[in-house]
Amino acid sequence: MAAERAVQRWDTCGQAWIAVLRRVWTFGVAGMEEHGPIIEGPPALFEIASLSWEDPLLREHGDRARLVRRAHERTRGATRSEYGPRLRDRDGVDQIRWVTDLLRARPWTTSAWISLTVPGEPADSVPSLAALSFRIRGYRLIMTAMFRSQDVFRGYLSYIPLRAVQTEVAEDLGLPAGPLRILIDVPHVAVADAERVAAVLTALPETDAA
Repeated sequence: MAAERAVQRWDTCGQAWIAVLRRVWTFGVAGMEEHGPIIEGPPALFEIASLSWEDPLLREHGDRARLVRRAHERTRGATRSEYGPRLRDRDGVDQIRWVTDLLRARPWTTSAWISLTVPGEPADSVPSLAALSFRIRGYRLIMTAMFRSQDVFRGYLSYIPLRAVQTEVAEDLGLPAGPLRILIDVPHVAVADAERVAAVLTALPETDAA
């Protein structure tokens, strides 16, 4: 199906990172973001099968200092910190628990969808991650993370903690975790990082998705 072919699939987080970087670099246009000028690429939709802080591509070409810091936050409690109250205490609701209870009661549902935005909040407070969707298909838990915008040069620093959220829900349901699907409406890289992006892409050959 055409729609299915539109979803690129990658075995590892590192492969997906390089692919989305190359997409922005190849098809991007000049743009502007709150923090300065950017190269803005077309919307991206892809799936990642395996995510790990030990990913060889990330360790070789990623931000090593940030990888080390994030790798020390592997426990379930630490994975709650980045979006904190938006996931765990949204108007008094633990949204992750709500999703788990809904999927346990109705495993076929497509309603296990949660928002991280608050209507009317200041524009500079709106999170890059806008929503998470969970569904059970083929006896696996699939999660989709929807970003309104993302600087994809360091996007992997968000993907791996999100995998921990997906794994938590899957374990509570007694299911294996399927792929993590990522949708980015405005993928971009900062012009200030252009030289570093070019160096990474030059060092690596282009790879086809699954």
